[in-house]
Amino acid sequence: MLTELSIRNLAVIEAVSLTFHRGFHVLTGETGAGKSIIIDALGLVAGGRGASDLVRYGCEKAEIEAQFDVSPTHPVWAVFERIGIEASPDETIVVRREISAQGKSTSRLNGQLVNLTMLREVGDCLVNIHGQHEHQSLMKPEEHLHWLDMYAADRIGALKSQYEEAYDRYTELRKEWAQLEDTGKRALQMADLYRFQIEEISAAQLKIGEDESLLEEKRKLSNAEKCYQSVADAYDALYGSNKGGALSAIGKAMHRVEDIASVDANVLKPLLEQIQTAFYQLEDAAFQLRDYRDNVEFNPARLDEIETRLDLISTLRRKYGDTVADILAYLQSIQVEMDVLDNKEEKREALRQAAEKQRERLMQLGEQLSEARRAASEQLAREIEQELKGLHMERTRFEVQLERLEGGKATREGLDKVEFLIAANPGEPLRPMAKIASGGELSRIMLAMKAIFSRLDRIPVLVFDEVDTGVSGRAAQAIAEKMSFLSRHCQVFSITHLPQVACMADAHYAIHKTVDGERTFTRVTDLQPQERIRELARMLGGVEVTETTLSHAREMIELANEKKMSANAS
Repeated sequence: MLTELSIRNLAVIEAVSLTFHRGFHVLTGETGAGKSIIIDALGLVAGGRGASDLVRYGCEKAEIEAQFDVSPTHPVWAVFERIGIEASPDETIVVRREISAQGKSTSRLNGQLVNLTMLREVGDCLVNIHGQHEHQSLMKPEEHLHWLDMYAADRIGALKSQYEEAYDRYTELRKEWAQLEDTGKRALQMADLYRFQIEEISAAQLKIGEDESLLEEKRKLSNAEKCYQSVADAYDALYGSNKGGALSAIGKAMHRVEDIASVDANVLKPLLEQIQTAFYQLEDAAFQLRDYRDNVEFNPARLDEIETRLDLISTLRRKYGDTVADILAYLQSIQVEMDVLDNKEEKREALRQAAEKQRERLMQLGEQLSEARRAASEQLAREIEQELKGLHMERTRFEVQLERLEGGKATREGLDKVEFLIAANPGEPLRPMAKIASGGELSRIMLAMKAIFSRLDRIPVLVFDEVDTGVSGRAAQAIAEKMSFLSRHCQVFSITHLPQVACMADAHYAIHKTVDGERTFTRVTDLQPQERIRELARMLGGVEVTETTLSHAREMIELANEKKMSANAS
């Protein structure tokens, strides 16, 4: 349940801190006092979208913090684990939401930052807010299938998932088949083009890296004469004929120093070693230059062959890719395309058969889903009628009409269309709800459905925002008793203008607006017994609170307490 709610700087609320209990809570106050702001705060806690205009004028940010106490077995803990929030089921859940004056939002779950999607996942498990606008979903037949599937989720959930998977696969096969059909219009043109391209590239017998190695070989062949002459000159300079080379002179110097090295060994012997080292290194270099010179290749024919090959590669690169690797990748891709074109008829037939087989499976699952829905629809109708009896609609007939989509059509939702039908009075035929249900009837039908769903979805906090509008008399009393009954299974909050509803509450909060100077403030008061009587008297009598209205208020509360005690005893 929701145990605490703290609000700061939200709209006209400067600061409010409330403690809640189990059972049925009502919030009352004059029109415009700010009752809906409390619901807005709960909506923000549950992941609703915030806006800068919600921040109190002149303040930097609005802050809302809520604390929930839920059982360790509640589904919300699985959501915590899935979204990666560390929390112990033995702890309470603290949700904090901040909205800046610039419209930026910050959300935290037990102190850990979360995004709005994560907060909404958790909020959907904790709070269900029902306002007057939700009546509209009952008026729209396209929403009725969703309601039925929600009701039957535990029975049809797995089957519906199988159907959706089958539908997605069938759609995928149909799309592939359609794409293959489209290729037929240009298949002949493309086949001729692909054949030419495959032959042209294949005939070239390209190898990855070939162009780089050819360029290197071309560079060497193109400079063969220059390399030969330079290396020959260098060799002659080192090892020239007639003892004119550098090695001859160095050798002579080496022998002269060698002759006198023993005279002054400390100085001359190291010098001799240096000259000897230089001589032998230069001699080795000279021999290598000679070998290189003797192996320089003069091959104009090979050079022409390389240039021709490089021209071919260049032509293919302009057509098919920036590199040889790109050209070969393109070749592979068009070979695949060519295979598709060559085997188009076979593949088209294979896809048609696969799609037909998948459709058979889809229709089988659809039939099973329809049967499961039919059984659930009958049960839902009976349960709604039973709930309506307690809402002074005893003779109302309710039916969930399940029909096939026109033309045997299948959608991702199934093979069915669903519409809620109602006959509010005896002797009248069943008709679409949108055509005959009044606002008061819609409120009670929605409340009946909420009563059913609250037992199924295990959401601990149920909020009704003025859903009793347009209801009075016995119907209002019945709604009040139904909300009180619902509070046995979950915590119920209701914003109401009806004293019949307010008197049944276990906790009563009065919301009133005051003006201090140039600022407006909204206050929320947890009413004590005498204060509650006076608030109820105000709701009964308007502005004037008289002894008569006070007495009536006391009597209503006493009768309400007796009804609750009697209901609890049963």
